[in-house]
Amino acid sequence: MLPDGFIFLQRDWLSSNSLLLLNRDQSVLIDTGYSTHAEMTVSVIDVLLKGRSLDFILNTHLHSDHCGGNFLLQTLYPKVQIAVPITQLESVILWDKDKLSYEKTGQSCESFKPSRGLTAGSYLTLINLPWAVIASPGHDDDSLMFFQPDYRILVSADALWESSVSVVFPEFDERNGFDHMFETFDQIEQLNPAVVIPGHGNMFTDVNSALAISRERLKFFKADPYSHAMYSAKVLIKFKLMEFRQVQVTEFIFWCLQSSLLLRIHELFFASIQVNNWVQTLLEDFHRKKSIKLQDGWIINL
Repeated sequence: MLPDGFIFLQRDWLSSNSLLLLNRDQSVLIDTGYSTHAEMTVSVIDVLLKGRSLDFILNTHLHSDHCGGNFLLQTLYPKVQIAVPITQLESVILWDKDKLSYEKTGQSCESFKPSRGLTAGSYLTLINLPWAVIASPGHDDDSLMFFQPDYRILVSADALWESSVSVVFPEFDERNGFDHMFETFDQIEQLNPAVVIPGHGNMFTDVNSALAISRERLKFFKADPYSHAMYSAKVLIKFKLMEFRQVQVTEFIFWCLQSSLLLRIHELFFASIQVNNWVQTLLEDFHRKKSIKLQDGWIINL
């Protein structure tokens, strides 16, 4: 499905997928997963590089599950150049964890040193091929996609998945995230990619089907923001439980009370329920669906 020099690294839902591009002259890694998986990421990349250095890291956006391996890779390959969306370059240089979302989500990411910013509408040359840098707001206002027109390969990150839709985080900052995401879907349709490499899940070729599923889901969320808020809260909670794997209920509820984004969702949509009771209700729902086990005051992720 992919030409020579394209190595797709599919991960679980705690770490984003990655794409390694290799030829005789250059090695490029797009997205690096979550920080708790950084050693695994480094070991896989080291094997694939076979003693070579890593030249470039490109980040589609700076959510913790897409750039959490940057620090360790930069430590191992000190000459690696790291490029991030230019709209977030200053925040990375200053390591502003609030603007980078790590404070409000309660997620982990070690600081790294960026080399340059990536501007939407520009072109890059990666392994001797042109790549378009394309803005993809919706899931994240600063997110970028990368499109290789010769092979019509799109690195969509979290702008498009095969059979689901990502959280539209800007909606909780009272920005027009749903409409921006619809515009991103339209842009993907115009690109007409032959292959999509998403941020999570399988690589796929049936782009029309993925767009139809995503548009229907997004229409539902726009018509019923309460459902989107519930979905978003569960995504944040499940993500952290995947990181913890096993944690005491009291400790986890304490973590929830430190996540300003989770508290914001509660304030906007669920304020009639006391926040501790709300979190407990969500945990019990996960337990009923066998996504976690609640046992003797502990949460065990399944």
